Amino acid sequence: MTAVTPVSPIPVAPAGLTDRARRFVEVEGVRVPRQGLGQHRETWIEHGVPAVEIDRAAAFQDRWGGLVLPPAPFYEGGPRILGSDRPEGSAAEGWLFPAGSCRVSMAYGFMIGSGGAFGIDAYHWTPLHASTDGWVESLALAAHAGRCAKTVTRIKGKAVESLNLAGFEQVPEVQGVTDTWWRGKDSLIALYRGEAVGLDAPRCLEAHVYGGLDEWGLHGG
Repeated sequence: MTAVTPVSPIPVAPAGLTDRARRFVEVEGVRVPRQGLGQHRETWIEHGVPAVEIDRAAAFQDRWGGLVLPPAPFYEGGPRILGSDRPEGSAAEGWLFPAGSCRVSMAYGFMIGSGGAFGIDAYHWTPLHASTDGWVESLALAAHAGRCAKTVTRIKGKAVESLNLAGFEQVPEVQGVTDTWWRGKDSLIALYRGEAVGLDAPRCLEAHVYGGLDEWGLHGG
């Protein structure tokens, strides 16, 4: 009988993340066993899934599969465990594959789009960040800002549109598409537009304002 090599519960952060996100993954994350996708390859191809889409899902699994991170501050916490599965879609509509199962019952799922974007699939596909790296960077920044801020203010619905972002700069590492982060002189603002767009529900628009931050609080690595 072949011995099974145990999986270390301590994750090693993938290359390319900021120091802040690397610390977040390695200190606050946990790695659990992940399923391999190789045994499904031929069956999926027989059912019309292009080989290139299976390769994309396998690459995601190699980089992120089995990673458990603390709950996100929005989207009911985000995926419970990052992990891919069978791609779905068509050449005309584009292909998506799962990014991980939901923590609670949701009206949408977390998916990876044709260009690698991380997003939600509700009434229609809505990319949140240009990559899963961006999603993880946003989680790390939220955790860091939440620890350092003197105040955290949640703004919902139409009131979000009245936020004045003059003097703020967009935080590039989160690779924001529908969701974005903004850095001011002493505060950070996270704009969560995904549910409002994906569910056609403006009331779901939400912003989190982290105030009273010093230089370390604004950047954190």
